[in-house]
Amino acid sequence: MTAPVALLFGVHAHQPAGNFPAVIDHAHERCYGPFLRTLADYPAFRFALHASGPLLDDLARRYPDDVALLRTMVGRGQVELFGGGDAEPVLASIPHRDRLRQLNALSAKLDAKLGARPRGAWLTERVWESSVVPALAEAGIRYVTVDDYHFLCTGLAQSDLGTHRTTEEDGQRIDVFPIAEALRYRIPFAPAAEAVAYLASLADGGGRRAAIYFDDIEKLGIWPETHEWVYERGWLREFVERVLASSVVAAERFDDWHASERPGGIVYLPTTSYIEMNEWTLPPAAAAEYEALVRTEKSAGRYEARKGFLRGGIWRNFLSRYPESNWMHKRMLGASARLDELPAARSDARLVDLLHRAQANDAYWHGLFGGLYLPHLRRGIWSSLLALEASLDAIAPRPALERTDLDDDGHVEAFLRSAALQAVVRLDGSAAIREFSSYALAQNFGDTLRRHAEHYHAKVVEGAAHESGGGGIASAHDRVAFKHDIGPADVVADPVPRDLLRDAWIDATGTEHALAAYSEVASSSGLAFACEQAGVRFEKTVGVAGDAVLARWRIRGDAARSFRTTLDFAMPSCDGYSGRYIVGDSIPCGFGQALDVAGVPVVVLDDRFLRGGVALECSPPARMRGRPYFTVSQSEDGFERVMQSATIVVDWDVAGEATLELAVRVRPG
Repeated sequence: MTAPVALLFGVHAHQPAGNFPAVIDHAHERCYGPFLRTLADYPAFRFALHASGPLLDDLARRYPDDVALLRTMVGRGQVELFGGGDAEPVLASIPHRDRLRQLNALSAKLDAKLGARPRGAWLTERVWESSVVPALAEAGIRYVTVDDYHFLCTGLAQSDLGTHRTTEEDGQRIDVFPIAEALRYRIPFAPAAEAVAYLASLADGGGRRAAIYFDDIEKLGIWPETHEWVYERGWLREFVERVLASSVVAAERFDDWHASERPGGIVYLPTTSYIEMNEWTLPPAAAAEYEALVRTEKSAGRYEARKGFLRGGIWRNFLSRYPESNWMHKRMLGASARLDELPAARSDARLVDLLHRAQANDAYWHGLFGGLYLPHLRRGIWSSLLALEASLDAIAPRPALERTDLDDDGHVEAFLRSAALQAVVRLDGSAAIREFSSYALAQNFGDTLRRHAEHYHAKVVEGAAHESGGGGIASAHDRVAFKHDIGPADVVADPVPRDLLRDAWIDATGTEHALAAYSEVASSSGLAFACEQAGVRFEKTVGVAGDAVLARWRIRGDAARSFRTTLDFAMPSCDGYSGRYIVGDSIPCGFGQALDVAGVPVVVLDDRFLRGGVALECSPPARMRGRPYFTVSQSEDGFERVMQSATIVVDWDVAGEATLELAVRVRPG
């Protein structure tokens, strides 16, 4: 007799493009390997698995025995493979042509490595926009999983969510399965007996229903406390054995359910993601209001009935909240358009793969698991993007000077290019450089994240730790922990972006005056700007020559006693041991320490991880001060300080009229 409750159990495995190999090794040791080897002992426990393309490639290369075991489990019908975008993009954030390429690339990879093409797909971060339906359907995907919250937002009740439903866009159809939030919060955090008892309680005598779980596999071994809980203390084995022993619960595959059960009707889902992300997308004040509203509804006992009507923001809010994310996104879209315009280039598998990696979701957003605050993940995007652009420039070079409002912020940017680098100057009055990209090093030295206000920064002051209740362990959503000593001063937001060549002058009283009202003036070469303050005229030129950005200032007037420009350099080693300053023949300190030098014409920022760096060449020699710049963010492990850049302040004494020059030169090798 068929069990009344079909457990459709799925796990999603992904590591961000650009993540460190040691992180992947740790994840495999603590989670991926033990999970596969445990479930291989229970062929009757059927489940679904989604692995992103780059992770699958890494695992096949480094752990071929486990990937061979997975292929065996697929071949015997135990495992159903789910597809998706190859490099784990948010499909809604990339063009239709790229959605198709990404979906087809992963499907082909699964077929080649594991012997099966997928019928279902995982949507990255469960971000749903109806515009993705045509690409999914055209790529041969027949169903996807999203949260039950998506369905509740349409007015459906929990009792309506025991099966899949059909949706369509522009005449293209796919089916959608509702992932149960109640299971996401029980697996694996509640005791196994309690989780299976909950599944059994869904058998209400009203016919067969599906209990749908699909969530990050990292919760089963990588999240704090979970490896010991899931494997050493036997949670996973107990859970599987209790399901297999149950008379009312049976583990089934999504494709078997989909083939045997009719859909529950048609549904049109709103643009949304999982409920926690909808809060993360909100700016701090709105997030506080939302949190207060949710708290009020919970205390009144109305939340479960009303949560479908309590909406936070949408995923695209990250692009409007964080200019750094928006800039990456618009640069990626530009590269995609260029690739599509060049038939020879778009047939080059290497270039397509670079574009796919530049579309990986992780560095574009921020929440408990998003990686915008992590420099190495942003670098993963930029290195792929710059390698792609260098190849495209070899086919169809771009002009040396181009003006456009690329990021739609209302201000035009000027793109200065040579064969070696690209510098993007803000034409917003600052005349500062927002991007400084070296093609030889595939590094954007301007890729710095400013300190943004975050709703969770209030917890820095509170500092209260959460203890789990009952017999289980705490979910990362409920934990408050501190990886570093952090105080209120560490979370003060930056008033301006962390660019390069942010200018200021200091008067006789020692007061600093920011120069933020430069106007562009005519010039025969490069870009030229001018502004006046307190009777002092400042003229600034910015240009690109070979491997260097060249800046020159002419200062006329008696009020200024010194002139200052500030540059934030994104260096891959950050405060690690591979990043250091070089002054003459000495190495005074690393990027994580304080540098103070005077009267020297050249200071080098050398990064052994990058195998290169930049040199600051001053004329006349100046005082230079270097300091590490940190942001504070929250991850599943707790609050952490992350070094974003090395901040260099260059100071010249001036009196009356002065001409100052600074060359920022890329140094490979």
